[in-house]
Amino acid sequence: MKEYQNILDNIKRYVSLQEEDAQQFIEIIRTTHIKRRQFIVQPDFVCSHQTYVQKGAFRSYFVNSEGVEHTIQFAIEDWFISDFNSYINQTPASLYVEALEDAIVQQIAYEDVEKLCAKNPKFERFFRLVAQKSFAFSQRRVLSNLGKSAEERYIEFMKQYPAIVQRVPQYALASYLGMSAEFLSKIRKRLASKY
Repeated sequence: MKEYQNILDNIKRYVSLQEEDAQQFIEIIRTTHIKRRQFIVQPDFVCSHQTYVQKGAFRSYFVNSEGVEHTIQFAIEDWFISDFNSYINQTPASLYVEALEDAIVQQIAYEDVEKLCAKNPKFERFFRLVAQKSFAFSQRRVLSNLGKSAEERYIEFMKQYPAIVQRVPQYALASYLGMSAEFLSKIRKRLASKY
């Protein structure tokens, strides 16, 4: 049970769990060790799992027609990551999800989640609340990208996610923020000279 405490605590932030509920959830978890630079999702394959990061760091990204990578999401300990469009609709993925560090993840399969939610409404509520929170975050990110300068976006991200700034490669962070690594480097130098 100790191995699953972090993911259960994550769920308990949204819904209360009895021992029986926790046991039902544990039964559908698969723990996996992932090597740095290993992919857990790739385009053209259906994403069949949601992945909870127990240890490590990941990024999801897509590659446009010119071969340029665009980072969509980061995930570190206690976060979920996936190609959620592929997972929810059970259609081929358009994203890569790559380990930025050696990692330990806990994965839950689409079919198992669907059965669990049908059997236990607490989990239906949990996944609905997480999806709503994720949608609200995506909307805030779009508004930030449309309404703020590159420097403002970097400062906002740095304040909100200092642990991620320290752990992810600069090219991935720049891609997430919608700028080149060189431009991000200039912003960092300019900010460092101010303080």
